[in-house]
Amino acid sequence: MKILSSGAKVHSVVEIYKGKAFRLHKERVTLPNGVQAYMDVIRHPGAAAVVPFLDRETLVLLRQYRHALGRFLYEIPAGTLIPGEDPLECARRELNEETGYQATRWTKLGEVVPVPGYSDERIHLFLAEGLVEGQGQPDPDEVLEVVELSLSAVLEMMQRGDLEDGKTLLGLLWALGRRS
Repeated sequence: MKILSSGAKVHSVVEIYKGKAFRLHKERVTLPNGVQAYMDVIRHPGAAAVVPFLDRETLVLLRQYRHALGRFLYEIPAGTLIPGEDPLECARRELNEETGYQATRWTKLGEVVPVPGYSDERIHLFLAEGLVEGQGQPDPDEVLEVVELSLSAVLEMMQRGDLEDGKTLLGLLWALGRRS
C-alpha cells in the first residue's frame, strides 16, 4: 500500500465568484496520488450553530425559508462567522438575532465540515441553556418563525424524516449526550 502525502499541490487559483457568504474558486492542483485536476472549491469563512434548550424538555427551533430548496425547513439557529470572529461570539449573536433569546450556559459540542467534497466550511456547534428572553432582530433576508417544541416532538420529527438539515440533526444528537 502506498502512503499518500497529506495534501495537494495548488498550481493556480481563479476566483469565479465572490458573494456575501462565500467565494467560488477553480483550482488547478496535483492531488496526493500524483493526478493533476481542476477542482471547484467554495471558500467559506465558517459558521456557528446553536442547539437552544428553553428548559429540560423544550427546544427552540426555527422554521426558516430556504430558497435553494424552495420551501421551509426546521433548523437550529446558525449564521456565518464574520472574518476574525470567535465562533462562540457568533453563536451568541445568531441566537439573539434569530430567536430573541440569550443563554446563560454555553457548551461547545464540536465542529463539523458539512460538504468536504467541494467546500472548506466548518460549522462550530454549541449547546445553549438557561435561556433568557431578549429582542430578536433577524436579518432582512431571513424569513423565519421561532418555534418552541417539546423534546419528544422533535424526536418524532427526526424519526419521520421531517428534520433534514445536517447541522440540526448532528447538533441535536450531540446535545442530547451533553446536556447538564
